Amino acid sequence: MCPVNHHQPVAVFKALGDPSRLAMVLLIRAQQELCVCELTTALDVAQPKVSRHLSTLRDAGLLEGERRGQWIYYQLHPQLPDWVIRVIDEAAEPNRKNLNAEMQRLANMPDRPMKTDCA
Repeated sequence: MCPVNHHQPVAVFKALGDPSRLAMVLLIRAQQELCVCELTTALDVAQPKVSRHLSTLRDAGLLEGERRGQWIYYQLHPQLPDWVIRVIDEAAEPNRKNLNAEMQRLANMPDRPMKTDCA
């Protein structure tokens, strides 16, 4: 069952209107999928805050999660409407430089979970 706000324009724009949530979506877009611990490291914020943001993004229909072992990996929802994909794609380029620090923290993350460890 889809949430009431699933892919509704107001919910999508409200979810993407927060800088942390936009950064999460753009990081996931760039990496194909990320788990909570990777997002906490990349954004340098506490796990409860990341989880709250992920919940908002899931409720808006932007993300879906898949449990693999102890990790839940988040990816862009595979059934995003074309207009949502275009919004995310258009937001990516002007924000690319803004995500340099987050991408660097992610690249330097010690003990980063390997996708093969979760299969």
